[in-house]
Amino acid sequence: MEFGPIEKLKDRFGDRLGEVVNFRGEWSVYVQKADLLEVLNFLKTEIGCEFNFLSDITSVDLFSQKPRFEVLYHLFSIPLRHRIRIKVKVEDGEKVPSATSIWNAANWHEREVYDLMGIEFEGHPDLRRILMRDEWIGHPLRKDFPLTYEMPHFSFNKDLPPEIIK
Repeated sequence: MEFGPIEKLKDRFGDRLGEVVNFRGEWSVYVQKADLLEVLNFLKTEIGCEFNFLSDITSVDLFSQKPRFEVLYHLFSIPLRHRIRIKVKVEDGEKVPSATSIWNAANWHEREVYDLMGIEFEGHPDLRRILMRDEWIGHPLRKDFPLTYEMPHFSFNKDLPPEIIK
């Protein structure tokens, strides 16, 4: 049995859709970067889809694969209680169209993906760091981000003898 919004997507976009995956009842659809905003807008406005809530935008670093990244849009239909995941593959340095024109909530989600993975969103109204300090170099969720160790600095135990702290 097909999921209604998937049928509607296939009818509307046909061969422009990529792989459609159903894993344990969770639907994922790959789309081309050029079709992303049209697909997202369709899923939000089409009767029978009505994905009016953008739960999250996140990304995956596939590191050794080409393209390197996937950007994932987790959508929820409040009236129909459906979920769907839209995925876009992008290479390092490529920009993804911003979904802020469709959902205002995309603003903060896209800033988080930019800050932690370095994926830029074209047309974003205020693309800047949201979690890391402005002077931070790099993007800490990338798999090639260098792992370092730094002694934590605590002020509450600074006067204790070292043998107690160990």
